Amino acid sequence: MAKLSTDELLEAFKEMTLIELSEFVKQFEDTFNVTAAAPVAVAAAGAPAGGDAAAVEEQDEFDVVLEAAGDKKIQVIKEVRALTSLGLKEAKDLVDGAPKAVLEKVDKAAADKAKEALEGAGATVTLK
Repeated sequence: MAKLSTDELLEAFKEMTLIELSEFVKQFEDTFNVTAAAPVAVAAAGAPAGGDAAAVEEQDEFDVVLEAAGDKKIQVIKEVRALTSLGLKEAKDLVDGAPKAVLEKVDKAAADKAKEALEGAGATVTLK
C-alpha cells in the first residue's frame, strides 16, 4: 500500500461527512488504543486557589441535542440539514436516532439560534 502524505489525508477527511469522520475517529481510537480527548488536568490546574471554579468560568461551548423530532419530522430533517453539512440520509438517521447531538461545542448565540430553529420545526431540543 502506498503511503499517503499529510495533505492527501486532509483532502480525504474534507470529503467525509461529520458522521463518517466521527466513526473513523472511534475506529482509530479502538485500533491504536488511544483517545482523542484533550487532557483535563491542565484546565483544572488553572483554577485560582480558594475560588469557586464554577463561578469563575462561565460555560462558553454548548451541545445542541435533539431529544425528539415531534410530529413534523420532515421539517426537523430540513432544519438539521440547514444547520449541518449532512446529506439527506445522514440527517434522517440523526433525527431517527434521537436523542442525538446535532451541533457540538458551538458558542451560545449559535446554540440558541439552532435550538430556536429546531423547536420552530416542532422538535424537542436541549442545550448541554
